[in-house]
Amino acid sequence: MKKLTKLFFLFFFSLTTLLVYAIPLNIQSTNWYNQYLPNLNNRPLCDITFVDSLLGFAVTGDNTVGDTNYIIKTTNGGNNWFKLDSVYGDISRIIFINTNTGFICGGWRPGIPGGFVSKTINSGINWNILPASIFANHFDDMFILNKDTMYVVDDNGFNGGVFRSTDGGNNWLLIYSGGFSVLPQKIYMYDKNMGFFSTGDVFGFLYRTTNGGFNWTKIGDEVGFSQITFIDSLTGWKAGGMGNLMKKSTNGGISWVNQPLPLSYIGGIYHFSILNKDTIWGVGSSYQYPNLSRRGVIYQTTNGGNNWFCQIPDTTLITNMGYTFIQFINKKIGWAYADIKGIHTVNGGDTTFLSISKISSEIPSNYKLFQNYPNPFNPLTNIKYQIKNNSFVILKVYDLLGKEITTLVNKKQSSGEYEVKFEGVNLSSGIYFYSLLFDGNRMGTKKMILLK
Repeated sequence: MKKLTKLFFLFFFSLTTLLVYAIPLNIQSTNWYNQYLPNLNNRPLCDITFVDSLLGFAVTGDNTVGDTNYIIKTTNGGNNWFKLDSVYGDISRIIFINTNTGFICGGWRPGIPGGFVSKTINSGINWNILPASIFANHFDDMFILNKDTMYVVDDNGFNGGVFRSTDGGNNWLLIYSGGFSVLPQKIYMYDKNMGFFSTGDVFGFLYRTTNGGFNWTKIGDEVGFSQITFIDSLTGWKAGGMGNLMKKSTNGGISWVNQPLPLSYIGGIYHFSILNKDTIWGVGSSYQYPNLSRRGVIYQTTNGGNNWFCQIPDTTLITNMGYTFIQFINKKIGWAYADIKGIHTVNGGDTTFLSISKISSEIPSNYKLFQNYPNPFNPLTNIKYQIKNNSFVILKVYDLLGKEITTLVNKKQSSGEYEVKFEGVNLSSGIYFYSLLFDGNRMGTKKMILLK
């Protein structure tokens, strides 16, 4: 079920993209480059994690009975991967708590009646099955709170539920069973008391515990999650639900507020990586170019999600369904992956981000480019312009020497007033120019100043 919901997400992104007008948005990037996982009998990537800038692990799996799946490892930041082990069964998650100690979970393993959890203490060289398989069918998700306390969930109505171990996985206790009415598929624990589970990525609901998982309360009609993470006992974010909504809570998950995303009509965020209370990276959407190729959209916020921006890495990698995994270990080093293909940056990704919105449909009396505000800015500013008639609009940013920095708009737009949010978080202080063209005719150039 967990893989079916992920496939539904990816199908939804792809289908929605085909149904909308293909807008030729051109965002130049020089700081991402391609990476590829080895082709392991065409098995799909299920989960991936990086411990530091060099060490990473990944697993394949898709809830298929009777297939071999693989555990692989990189020691050079994802440039090369090698096989550690194979499992004749499905793998759902891989989690490492340090360079040596890691866990996988899954199910459908021959000779074992149900789900399994395996552990390594030597960086994946050897894996030992923990005695967890006797009480479940398939572990859909896992959360490791610390070296002793861990949780797994099984969405089977007969003998599934939430299981907890407090001795490193040697002994397990079924602490919650929702029967056939509540089927947990994903789990997250902030600490030993507060946590959440979801009954599905797409159509599921959100449940919350405050006593370590023994009792769970449904949070109204709040949708479930593909990922949820809290940075303190009050503040957290979650992605998931129809359209991959990105939501934030400031009261411990009791209520959630939607955070609007640029390009939201083609999907949203499925997976995200939190650097601090302000900076979050996210992935989930795909973007269609005029030639019908697609590329994944990468989102970023630097103010806790009040404003989200996007970039489309300009690499040769074209992903049909968008990215499903992203991780940044610091402000410079990060990865985004989709199936066996990914991209990597050691320079913080693209230098610019943008967000475009139509703020008025009233037909203006003329064409006009406004002065950006605020100006000077650091690092966020707004560029507004108005269109009298339907026109092909190009809006570009240049540095003081006339070198093009990025193309903010490159599309046909209807009459009205528009605003582009431009973020120069990775640009140097200095003078920049932005220039606007309508149907090939230059309508104005203005100066803006970035002060850091």
